[in-house]
Formats: sequence, structure tokens, C-alpha cells
Amino acid sequence: MSGQTFHGVFPYLVSPVLSDGQIDAPVLERLCEDLIAAGVHGLAPLGSTGEFAYLNAQQRRRVVEVVVSVARGRVPVVAGVAATTIVDAQAQARDYAALGCDGILAIMEAYFPIADDGVYAYFKAIADSVDLPVVLYTNPNFQRSDLSLPVIEKLSHVPNIGYIKDASSNTGRLLSILNRVEGRMQVFAASAHVPTCVMMLGGVGWMAGPACVAPRQSVQLYELCKRGDWAAAMQLQRPLWALNQAFAKFNLAACIKGGLQLQGYPVGDPLAPQAPLTPQGLQEVGQMLRSIGALA
Repeated sequence: MSGQTFHGVFPYLVSPVLSDGQIDAPVLERLCEDLIAAGVHGLAPLGSTGEFAYLNAQQRRRVVEVVVSVARGRVPVVAGVAATTIVDAQAQARDYAALGCDGILAIMEAYFPIADDGVYAYFKAIADSVDLPVVLYTNPNFQRSDLSLPVIEKLSHVPNIGYIKDASSNTGRLLSILNRVEGRMQVFAASAHVPTCVMMLGGVGWMAGPACVAPRQSVQLYELCKRGDWAAAMQLQRPLWALNQAFAKFNLAACIKGGLQLQGYPVGDPLAPQAPLTPQGLQEVGQMLRSIGALA
């Protein structure tokens, strides 16, 4: 297993796609450079914000290739792997590892519900296929087969499964996870959670799309939490949470891509049949970004 450890703010990157289906590498490179300059602690391509479910295999591979190339080892790259079969998931994980990513964000796609034994087998197979740290991703709002607490506890004994990013919106579940894994697995917050509260519980950071459009504010919040300055952290957390609430009203990829376009990144619209932000939605996102100092 790699000696790499993950902590801090990992923005879920958008996937800018040109009209001919090619990944817009220059725009993605510029976004990654600016996020690194803003102090983020890692980059996470092919998360939910990256529209992994809407990209073909060649597009997903190109996204990872571009992000690894621009990161140049300055921050870890944790690439999303999502599939309905174990064979496909393992092939993706091995390919992304060969491209040079530093970790795998393991996501389970399912059309038919999968029992706990199958869920365990899927995630363990991904971990067994690479010599990299693996982050489990759980989001019951979007996944047909989710990770139960017993499965999470069992997976925490797999040596290179060291992290979980839980987007259940149930902060009590996060505390249950922390209690059950007994330090074998670290917890990352999602945009569904209040990051400051998760840090107070013992979390190590957050992986979230909104950090793409508010990286400096997110990093500042993380540093306040690390110092244990909870009063100042909550003072910053309140306006940042309003940003999350605005995103919750609309399609996440549409919001982040819309916000980035307002900031001058021509990342395009979410992939069809997803709809871009309405003019009203774009105005609302713009107001929220201005309110936290993320848009002039």
C-alpha cells in the first residue's frame, strides 16, 4: 500500500466536454492549477460533480490522465471508479493506477439491488486490484445498493481501505461509522454534511463539489477546524452552508458548472439529458458566490 495519507479539502472536479465529445483539457488544466494555487489538499476527478455516470470509458480515462498530468505530484489525485460489475471496476482501478493517480474513490453502481455480501465483494475486489489507498463512497440518495454499517465495519479490516466519504446527510451515521471502525478508517464529509461538525466528530476533511467554486474559503474553514478554533469556524461555516443549500435546490453538476462559468471557466453545460441552470438559478448561484467572496 502507498504511504500516501489523505486529509483536507478535495474538490470534486467537473468534467468539461466539448461539442465533439472530447474532454476540454486546457480548461480542466487551468481549473486544477487554480485550485492547487488556492491551497486545496487534493483533487478528485470523476466524483458525482464530475458526471462519471454520463461519460464513456474514453472520456473518464482522459479526465484522469489530464488531472494526474497537471497535478505533477503536488497534491494527491483520488480518481473515481464506478461500475456495475467487479471486472469493470477492477479494470478501471488498475488503469487509473497505471496513469499515476494516488488513490481510488470506489463507487458502486447497481441496476438490481445487491445484498450485503455482494456489496462487500465489490469494494474488496477494487481494493485487492491496486496497491493504493481506497476511499469508499456511500450515497444512499442516489445508489440502489448502499454500504450498511456492518459492511463498512468489515471493509475497514481490508488494509488499503483507509477512508470513507459518506453522503447520507445523516451526521449520526457518521458517528456510528467512526465508533465501529475504531480508527481503521478515516471519514471525509460530503456537501450533504456540515463539514465543521464532521471535523468535530473526528473527520479528516471533505470531498465536495462546492469546493470547486469556493476553494479558498473551504481551505480557510479546514485550517480553522484543524486549529480547534470552533467559534471562528462556525462563523465561516454559516455562509458557506448557504452555498450548499443553494446547490441542493438544483442539479449539482449544473450548479458547479454554472458557478465556474460565472467565474470565467468555460466548462460548458452538464451533459444531456441533464439541464443547465435556468437564468434564475444562475442568478441565485451568482448571488451566493458573491456573498462569500467567491465572485467579484
